[in-house]
Amino acid sequence: MPRAVVRGLVRGLLLAVSVVVLWVVAYTLINPPTTPYMLTEKARLGTVSHDWAGWDDIAPVMARAAVAAEDADFCLHWGFDMGAIRAAIEAGSRRGASTISQQVVKNTFLWHGRSWLRKALEAMMTPLVELAWSKRRILEVYLNIAEFDTGVFGVEAAAQHYFGISASALNATQASRLAAVLPAPQDRSAARPSTALQRRAVAIRDGAATIARDGRAACFED
Repeated sequence: MPRAVVRGLVRGLLLAVSVVVLWVVAYTLINPPTTPYMLTEKARLGTVSHDWAGWDDIAPVMARAAVAAEDADFCLHWGFDMGAIRAAIEAGSRRGASTISQQVVKNTFLWHGRSWLRKALEAMMTPLVELAWSKRRILEVYLNIAEFDTGVFGVEAAAQHYFGISASALNATQASRLAAVLPAPQDRSAARPSTALQRRAVAIRDGAATIARDGRAACFED
């Protein structure tokens, strides 16, 4: 391969890496205005509901419920839960291996799907996000870009959509029901929960109380 082509490829790669790093660092202070998936859903549905809620405008129990539901060891890992990954592989399932940090990377910067390219980019970007952002920031972004119903993004829009209240007013039962619809809300309802979802919500509520007691919420509450 000609030397000039190699130099061009190296420069292009360094430029791409620089853009990604600057993008990630910028979001330590700037709230993501939208995401690739939100844009896709807006094009499909015509409109989406999304209202950003700052950390202090989200009921603390909602943050604990989300962690209990999706990533109970969120405070203990650096982006990848190796125990959950091993358990998922042994069980022949991919469910439960994706951390909140990985979901934030996928939903904020990438696209949905199971392609090897997306998974590779997610694997490379997750440690960068863990390095640049605090755990509280990761969880704040997660709660603001997660989909809680078709076209309903973020906990503020979800609280208004399901309960007619703000995210700051959510109680433990409401928070656990919202967390229970994650990560696949299309056929679940926090306002009209099925028996299975009610059971899951009760387990999440108990889990949220547990991580508050045993210190696994310390990284985003202290």
